[in-house]
Amino acid sequence: MLSQDPLLVSSRPQPNPSRPAETLPRPAMTAKSRAMAVVRVASGNFLEMYDFMVFGYYAAGIGRAFFPAQSEYASLMLSFMTFGTGYLMRPLGAIILGAYIDQHGRRKGLLLTFGMMAFGTLAIGCMPGYESIGMLAPILVVFSRLIQGLSAGVELGGASVYLAEIATPGRRGFYTAWQSGSQQVAVMFAAVLGLILSRVLRPEEMAGWGWRVPLLLGSLMIPFVVMMRRSLQETDEFLARKHHPGVREILSTVASNWRLVILGMMLSTMTTVTFYVITAYMPTYGTSVLKLSTTTSMLVTLIVGFSNFITVPSGGAASDRFGRRRMLATFSIAALLTAYPALLWLVRAPSFGRLVIVAVWFSIIFGGYNGSMVALLTEIMPAKIRASGFSLAFSLAAGLFGGFTPAVSTYLIHVTGNRAMPGLWLSFAALLGLIATALVSTSDQTSTASAFGVPSTNRATEQVASS
Repeated sequence: MLSQDPLLVSSRPQPNPSRPAETLPRPAMTAKSRAMAVVRVASGNFLEMYDFMVFGYYAAGIGRAFFPAQSEYASLMLSFMTFGTGYLMRPLGAIILGAYIDQHGRRKGLLLTFGMMAFGTLAIGCMPGYESIGMLAPILVVFSRLIQGLSAGVELGGASVYLAEIATPGRRGFYTAWQSGSQQVAVMFAAVLGLILSRVLRPEEMAGWGWRVPLLLGSLMIPFVVMMRRSLQETDEFLARKHHPGVREILSTVASNWRLVILGMMLSTMTTVTFYVITAYMPTYGTSVLKLSTTTSMLVTLIVGFSNFITVPSGGAASDRFGRRRMLATFSIAALLTAYPALLWLVRAPSFGRLVIVAVWFSIIFGGYNGSMVALLTEIMPAKIRASGFSLAFSLAAGLFGGFTPAVSTYLIHVTGNRAMPGLWLSFAALLGLIATALVSTSDQTSTASAFGVPSTNRATEQVASS
């Protein structure tokens, strides 16, 4: 007979006839039920990242369809700027939808954010081009991206907080890593689809209508993911709270913890920039900058996705054992010292082999850092604004830095003529991550384990800031 988890037993609410049936005590989660909860949460994360990756992969085709311009550079930049525009809405989504999740529950919030993301995916996939409806086409595409950005602003934070709250003691890093792990499956799936399309369709067909195929395929997944998400249960930790703050109280608490939000943003910048360098930007960098074939670039992206799928959970598990800050500092320094030299070595003699080596190295850095960072970010936020605080910090990083990585990289290469410039952008992000890691370690001290209402059970227990 399976033993009950002490965390869940201690946090389970007591019966109360006046409370809705949903909040009454439930049996403790088994290993199988936890695994299924991870899959249900990850399914929505998968589709969100798949859609964002498809937009990045096919930026050139989308640019020609919706943003015709006199030069390929201008069209590509307009497409990448639209890609980044979605990120500008993330902080707003983090505040509005994050407050909704902290007040009404993780499950309801995850259902709402997925519905908004699905709308944007379907709208862009079916949108007529500029030649058919004129200026209305780019306006509607930007609007759809804004809706997606609003949703994405809290999807990652909501999913991460859910996984952190169902994690077993001493394994929070490993559990939260699967939020990003599901995104790597999306990267691989999008890359495989890109490889198939590049072989089946001619370049002019891909530019004309082929880029719509991945978006429409994503739309077909929507009913399945809705079914998965609807079967989620609310976390016991959320149900155990006697007080669920209103929006005004949540916003006030977020504002009073502005220092934690800024530190969280700096920590997240390293994650977002690295991720978009090796995923969303890599295919365009390989074809447009290094002049390698589309098949080569997509194959490298597929390899990166597989590498990330291994390194991120491994990084989360390692942070459970060796500590979050030690892992963050190690991989920040690695990125700071090697990002630009690695790309400089690549651009001197571009080849499939060199691109794989550099991309996998960046993947190792990303996995080790991100696997540690997500868990730490759930731990430093006060419990009553855990979703709002996490989402706002991460969304600011994505909106100000990560989401514009393709556009910034394209611009830096254009104005300098130096094809290794994205390495300096990545080094800058690593510097922010290193500074934030140092500042978190000297913050007002409290046990991260106590933030989840359980005693410390592993070496990963950190002393971090709290309200």
